[in-house]
Amino acid sequence: MSANGTHTQIFGDNAGLRGYWFAVAESSEIVDGPYRRTLLSQTCVLWRSPSGDVVAAPDRCPHREAPLSAGSVSAGCLTCCYHGWSFGDGGRCVRIPSAEETLPIPPAAHLGVVNAVERYGLVWLCLDEPVADIPTMPWDDLDDYRRINNPVEEWATSATRMTDNFLDFSHFPWVHVGTFGGAQNPLIPKLDLEQLDDQFYGYKYEVDASNPDDAIATTGVTDDVVHRHMSTGFVLPMTVRSTILYETGLEHILLLLATPIDDETSYFTFVMWRNDDFSVPVEEVAAFDRAIGAEDKLMLERLDGVLPMGRTGVVSVQADKASVEWRRQFAALLT
Repeated sequence: MSANGTHTQIFGDNAGLRGYWFAVAESSEIVDGPYRRTLLSQTCVLWRSPSGDVVAAPDRCPHREAPLSAGSVSAGCLTCCYHGWSFGDGGRCVRIPSAEETLPIPPAAHLGVVNAVERYGLVWLCLDEPVADIPTMPWDDLDDYRRINNPVEEWATSATRMTDNFLDFSHFPWVHVGTFGGAQNPLIPKLDLEQLDDQFYGYKYEVDASNPDDAIATTGVTDDVVHRHMSTGFVLPMTVRSTILYETGLEHILLLLATPIDDETSYFTFVMWRNDDFSVPVEEVAAFDRAIGAEDKLMLERLDGVLPMGRTGVVSVQADKASVEWRRQFAALLT
């Protein structure tokens, strides 16, 4: 916020965020392309090149600035809809129809690509030289855990609001009363923040959760109420991990990802890891958590603007300790 309290853009032109990785799509949806995605107010085009790798570049042809996402992809080459210039592996221009018999392809015709990697079933972009890696999820390498991906959705809310929400569990009895929150005591005990591992910082806690029929495929038990041993933590800038351990030994890990399109619009997706017996179909396991996400979306899209980062603007209590610490670190990163 500016000195007079008016809103200023913190995502679209903030260099402090451009060196971090953000998830923008499921790997499975980038079949060929082209696909348009916006990160930190920069619009990019994504497609699969002849080698099968995902290529990302600014959504602008270097010839006459037509949006490349309005073009087409054939055999891994992206062709501009305006003059037919084509681009292949690494964004290199491979064809200029109007000059292919007279001129070599000029170096400036090649696209300035954006860093793109695939991990955990997602496509991640980093607009500048990376300053940190994507957080490690060790369960992805364990044979007794399975990974379940979920769609990348666009939410009409700030990624700051999303991250604050994912770090908080005092909203469970109010926002999630339709799913699991009805059995939780709204009184939040004293929270102690700690380093959960070598990456995530947050807190551990326990809750009782409602277990309606829709949740049985996820929890693995038929009791009306289940006890959860949980932890919630963050890695800058906006990655949140929530771990759930049930009394049966079932572990349910959630990677919650908020990606800023701009200050007030975001992509959201979450990835799950579970040590179940793999017998329950993926859609049945994921449906309940997606319903929880829909409750969060409904609430967050009622909130306007960016969450204030300073000590003023919103009031916090001890139940908000994790979010207060995240906001302190995030604000320092932005400046």
